[in-house]
Formats: sequence, structure tokens, C-alpha cells
Amino acid sequence: MKKIILLTVLVGLLIAAPACNRETGNSNRAVEPAAKAEPAPDFSVIGLDGQELSLASLKGKVILVNFWATWCPPCRAEIPEFIEAYNELKDRGLEILGFSVDDLPEAELKTFVTRAKMNYPVALVGQDIVAAFKPGQYIPTSIFIDRTGRLRYKHVGQLAKKDLVRIFEELEKE
Repeated sequence: MKKIILLTVLVGLLIAAPACNRETGNSNRAVEPAAKAEPAPDFSVIGLDGQELSLASLKGKVILVNFWATWCPPCRAEIPEFIEAYNELKDRGLEILGFSVDDLPEAELKTFVTRAKMNYPVALVGQDIVAAFKPGQYIPTSIFIDRTGRLRYKHVGQLAKKDLVRIFEELEKE
């Protein structure tokens, strides 16, 4: 009986793992020209550290909003590269916001964030934030906002550090 349960769980994981990202992100897309870009949603959330994170408080920075979940393998896989990129680029104006769409208590998310050594702000967000940003139905999804508060780039799927850096540097030049 235990073997059947274990086999069922393994098959379920194999099926569920790619389900969080059925689309492949196109990291070769151009960054949306500023003149054509839409304004970012005027959001305000409270991070796990108790600090308010809002579009207004981050104006002047290049913001990467990353929709993710603890149960999503590609989401977990990009965390170490986000940690590295944040260490390298935060002083140049990069702000990474991890918007968790998990359905779990905040304390459990805090435990995950601590164990993963995530050094950038994380918030557990609700449907209001998801509806405002329209990340789509797959995670991880990363959305870049330029220094003036405009939506400039959306990447569905695991975002590699080299692509994160490339997009940041394009937006940093403006």
C-alpha cells in the first residue's frame, strides 16, 4: 500500500511540476519602448518584514515584480540567481519584489524565505494584486517596471540571471 501511495505522489509531482510553467518565456524579446508602455498598477503591499512596498515608494528604481510560489520548481530554481543579481545590482537601482501567490499561512512563507536566504522583499499577495498586474495563468512570471513607473517587460517562465541583468541594464540606461 505504501508503494502505491509513494508512486501516486511521484507521478503527481511529475505532472504538477511542469504545470506551473507550460509557456516558455521568450527572453529575446525587446523591452517595450517607453512611449508605448502602460503605467504599472499603483500597488501597495506589506512585505513579510512588515515594511510597506508601493509603486510610489520605489519610484526611480527599476522594479522586477516576480509572481511565484513555494511549490513551483521553476520558481524555486530562479531564487538563487535572483539573490545574486540583487546583491550585485541593488545599489545601482534594482528592486526585486517576490509576490508569492501561495495559499499558506504567512508564517510558513517566512520559514521558506528564511531557509532560502532570500535577500529581497517578499509579500504574500491576494487576488487584487494578481488582477492588477495580470501576470497570466502560469508562474513564475516576472514583470519589469522602469524608473518612471511603466510596465516594460514581461517574462513567463524561469528567468535566468543573464536575462535579468540584460533587461535591467537596458532600463538603467534610460
